Amino acid sequence: MSQAEFILPVRVYYEDTDVAGVVYYANYLKFYERARTEWLRSLGYDQDVLIKQGLAFAVAHVDAKYFAPARFNDQLKVITKITKSRKASMVFHQKIVSETVLDDNGKEKLLNEATIKVACVDLKTMKPKSIPNYLVEEIASDWC
Repeated sequence: MSQAEFILPVRVYYEDTDVAGVVYYANYLKFYERARTEWLRSLGYDQDVLIKQGLAFAVAHVDAKYFAPARFNDQLKVITKITKSRKASMVFHQKIVSETVLDDNGKEKLLNEATIKVACVDLKTMKPKSIPNYLVEEIASDWC
């Protein structure tokens, strides 16, 4: 469905790692969250504005695969694509590649990938709510 990608560069800080200097597994989800937030911001929509409108995007499902570890001070790219957009939800395919560690072919090494479904929710009821039309139009015109 989606052809466009959003790329967020991320540096691995000491706070992202365990005592061995390896990125803690849950921090990949934080990197994905940051990328989706910055993607939304790149469209001109800050999450605080949506919150003032009583809306938020909540993660409904995650399927993540871990291939290789990221380490302290690595330079990463978080690549985000929308694969499905529905009335009250979106599905993202996201992956993290290392610019520091290359694969056997000299390309950026794939460290992690995930499919993440987010639901638009009404903050008062915490129930699904339609994604605002202005955002649906932006997604359809530029991302699908």
